[in-house]
Amino acid sequence: MHDVEKLFRNTFQQPSIALVQAPGRLELLGNHTDYNQGLVLALAIDRAVRMALAPRRDGRVELVSSAFPERVTFSAHEFRRDPAAPWTDYVKGVLSQLRERGVHFGGFSAAIHSTIPFGAGLSSSAALEVATALAVRRLYPYALRTGRAATPPQRLKGDDLPLLTPVDKIEIARLCQAAESGFVGVNCGLLDPLSSLFGKAFHAIEIDCQSLAIDLLSMAGEIAIVVCNTGVKHALVGGEYNALRAHCEAAARALGVASLRSVDMPMLTAQRAKLSERQYQCAFHVVGEIQRVVFGARALRDSDFAQFGQYMLQSHESSRDFFHNSCAELDVLVELARSQPGCLGARLTGGGFGGATINLVQRDQVPSFTRIIAERYQQHTGITLEPMVCQIADGAF
Repeated sequence: MHDVEKLFRNTFQQPSIALVQAPGRLELLGNHTDYNQGLVLALAIDRAVRMALAPRRDGRVELVSSAFPERVTFSAHEFRRDPAAPWTDYVKGVLSQLRERGVHFGGFSAAIHSTIPFGAGLSSSAALEVATALAVRRLYPYALRTGRAATPPQRLKGDDLPLLTPVDKIEIARLCQAAESGFVGVNCGLLDPLSSLFGKAFHAIEIDCQSLAIDLLSMAGEIAIVVCNTGVKHALVGGEYNALRAHCEAAARALGVASLRSVDMPMLTAQRAKLSERQYQCAFHVVGEIQRVVFGARALRDSDFAQFGQYMLQSHESSRDFFHNSCAELDVLVELARSQPGCLGARLTGGGFGGATINLVQRDQVPSFTRIIAERYQQHTGITLEPMVCQIADGAF
């Protein structure tokens, strides 16, 4: 973490006393199923938000980021959105939610460094939120239970804190979700913060977004995860994400169920007349996507990566043709990928409307895959592509 430590020392003229890290995530399968109480498969990756920090005595929070020029200071007791520095809203949203839950904390200085590409669908926002929640916990220990402050953990020898329990992680994920929906304005699900918190190296995370049961599935094998960023940045605050969620929720209401998790294809087909065409399209994608996660998890348990890749391709086709959250550049990347030897599967990952694709590639074919897809994508779009080979990483700490 030397980059963020150096940034902290150079900015604040003192050493930091705590370091935290929260990884980005890749949605492996399960597009927009989380807020529909569905199933999803995800990965934590070796691209992360890192924070170095130290407490302050003046009741202020001061932030500096390697990615943005402004140095931002605000009260640790009053949080307002800042159009001049929108990246700080993710930090403020978490702090605001901690206050609402009765967590007591003072001011602090923090330096932030991220290796997650912004706007690529790798959830840099959730990683920043998770890092913020863990940073406050390191300086001002707290625990949450049922959404309220509970007895804080006692420090161990060496001033360390006990490791987060699964319950701790779920509570922090809920807090981060509330921060993004209530403060930032994206009515998101729990996928992103849960993935950042529960990640494990060489494993996929299977999340049941209804029960919040979490399982880990081995991804060990002669495969690699390659991310291809379209160069088209998505800005989910713009409203597209919220509109899709509204269509899904309206479809569930029309079908008389709490969420689309309760709907299967025969039911959807039989009651199609109750839905508008757009509601039907969104429901068709979500119901099918939940089923693909079930089949995909079975394929991973059997180490059948070739079959899993087929579910990825089917997922993208559904996003493109029914959910309509793809774009021309994402479609080009998927078509280029599926034509290459060694590519087992490809699909958009994350919210859509730009961002990146995730590609499952045979390890020995990675050099030729990355070279050829970059060349052909530039020929098709004029955009320079730098494919990223991502390692599956452990969760936040």
